[in-house]
This record gives sequence, C-alpha cells and structure tokens, in this order.
Amino acid sequence: MTGTTVVFIHGTGVREPRFTALAGKVRASLDAERSGLRFVPFYWGDTHGATLGAGGASLPPSTGQSRTLASGYGDDITAWGILYDDPDAELALAAAAAPPKTERPPGAARPEQTVRLRLGELAAQGDAAAAELGPGLADAATKLAAHPLLAPAAAALAPEDLAVLLARALTARVIAAALDADQPLISDGDTRDSVATRLAEALGAPPAGSGRTLRGRLLRIATGAAARAVLRRRRALTEAAHPAAGDILRYLSRGEPLRAELRALIGKLPTPVVLIGHSLGGIIALDTLVGAPLPQVRLLVTAGSQGPFLYESGSLPSLTHPQPLPSYVPDWLNLYDPRDLLAYLGAGLFPGRVTDVSVDSRQPFPAAHSAYWTNPAVYRHIVDRLP
Repeated sequence: MTGTTVVFIHGTGVREPRFTALAGKVRASLDAERSGLRFVPFYWGDTHGATLGAGGASLPPSTGQSRTLASGYGDDITAWGILYDDPDAELALAAAAAPPKTERPPGAARPEQTVRLRLGELAAQGDAAAAELGPGLADAATKLAAHPLLAPAAAALAPEDLAVLLARALTARVIAAALDADQPLISDGDTRDSVATRLAEALGAPPAGSGRTLRGRLLRIATGAAARAVLRRRRALTEAAHPAAGDILRYLSRGEPLRAELRALIGKLPTPVVLIGHSLGGIIALDTLVGAPLPQVRLLVTAGSQGPFLYESGSLPSLTHPQPLPSYVPDWLNLYDPRDLLAYLGAGLFPGRVTDVSVDSRQPFPAAHSAYWTNPAVYRHIVDRLP
C-alpha cells in the first residue's frame, strides 16, 4: 500500500533557487508532522512563468510606496509593519528626544560605547544569531553600529531600552531585506519575536526588557498613514506594476499548457494525492481539478489564494459564478491569514464544499502572504486532513 502523495504548487514570482528552498521547507515541515508522505514539488516558474522580454521597459519607475499595511490589527503588528518600511523609525524617534549635548568629563565613556561594542560582537558572529530569519544580520549589525543616530538615541534611553530598540531595528532590517528580495519564505511573528528577544539580551537587555513606550509613540504618529497605505498598496498589487503580476496575467490568458502538465503529472501518481497550492498555485490547482475529474486527488489545500475572488468576479478560467463546484472536485481546505490582503474565502461561495481556516502568522501584509510556510499551525491543519 502506497502512502499519500503531496504535490506542492508554488505561487507568483518564485524562481530557482528560491523554489528549492521553499519546497525543502514545506517537505521538512510536513515530514515532521507525519512520516511516510511522498512529496512531489511542481515547479512551473521557468516554463510557464512570465518573463520581461525587454528587460522591464514596460514598468514605471518605483513609487517608493510604503509597506505599512497593517492598521487596526493590533499595535504590535502595526509597529512591525512600520519598521519593515523604515527599520530606523524607532531609532530616529529616540534620537529626536536626546538631551542637548554637554561636555563630558575627561575619560568618561560615551553612552553608546558599550552597545556599539556588542553590535560589533554580533556582526563578528555572522548571521547565526538570527538564522531563522535568513541572511543579513551581520551586515545589519555592522551598519547599525556606525549609524549616526546611535549616539543621540543612546543619550536619550536607558541601556536596556536601547538594547530592545536596536534588537527590533536589526530584526526589521533582516526581514525588510528578505521582502525586498521577494523571498518566498518569511518568518512568522512568533519566530520574529523570539529572535528579537534573543538579540535584545545579547545587546544588554534583561530577559524582561520592554520597548512598549517607544512602540506606543511610534504608533500614535503613524496610525493615520498606515490606514491610507493599505488602500494604496492594495491598488498597486492589482495593477501590473511588479514582474510577479505577470505570472498571473500570463496564467489567466495562457494557462492551459500549465494545467495540462499538472494533469499529466497527477495521472502518473498513485492514489491518494493531495494538491497544496500557494497563492496562484492554489488557483492553478483549483482550475485543474474543475476542468476534468482526477479521481486520484482526494484533497485540495490552498493557502493565501485568490481562487474564490476570481470565481466570484467572473475571472476564474474554469468556472463562472454562480455555477456550482463540480461534484468530482475533492474536499477543499482553504487557509487564510486575516492580515493577508491576497487571501480570500470560499465557504460562502461553495457551501459544504470548502472549509476556510484562519491561520495567524502575526506578520503585517505583505509579509503575511509569504509567512504561511513558516507557521507551524499551517502544517497541523493540513496533516489533520490528509487521507
């Protein structure tokens, strides 16, 4: 008797070598929850993904739009969204509160001297202290140690508060760099907070060190801008202003060869088969299952998928509202993060056929859209429903 085969289908903008890293993470996390699974990665990016043949000549210049998208979802998460947009935001606020410069007694140490040394020690360790977030900690620590705002911030804050602030700045710099590089794996909020706590302690904060006062001040200044940025960013994501959007446009106009390739792959696999699709990958999986019966497939899992929205808006290639979901389409588990502006619900459109499950990565958008695969809850929900 063969075990369950899991086919993983990636989303927009993913190319090698990032796909191998993403698939490796998904495989390892599933194996940790249930042994004996057969994992089959379905990589379509090179063959069926969009390319900019003229080197991006059609793209307008960058508008520098903010990533500050999480408003009304909790102060801490909003604050992290602000820091991903500007990792030095809290540092600048602290520096602005510095007292006037006074002459120091001869031989007196500068307030920032100790933390500057500790930042250097972190940089010397490489990226190991924040390995869960990806590369970049050593570079971030080096730059922060030489930052011109470090001295005034150190003069304004108690050492333990400065340590917490700098730990958050380091963490935000690493995650912001990953977002800029379109990395498909972004840590969830618990992992991020654990790293920030570890870094704070390395920089001199006690285990119970807190940065609540600065977070509150930052949020009061930025809440209105955050709300406006949500609308601006959602509009930007619906326009073809980023190369990854080309994958969606190409699929919607020329998706049949991709679906045919997926059908052929499924036809060679032993029963039972489970399809797991992220973002556009979920749309591809849904369209393929609607297009023709594939009895080997016993479960469809989508995460951060726009399939329900495309169906309701009349844009899904295989099915138009109000047509019902064909009876041969298997059970559908739809995972969504409430902060992921690219995730939609299906249960209200297909009563009794779709199970919508909320998973909270504790990340603001757009990080929330890439944090599914580092969230342990995602794998538990999937494994609980595997045939």
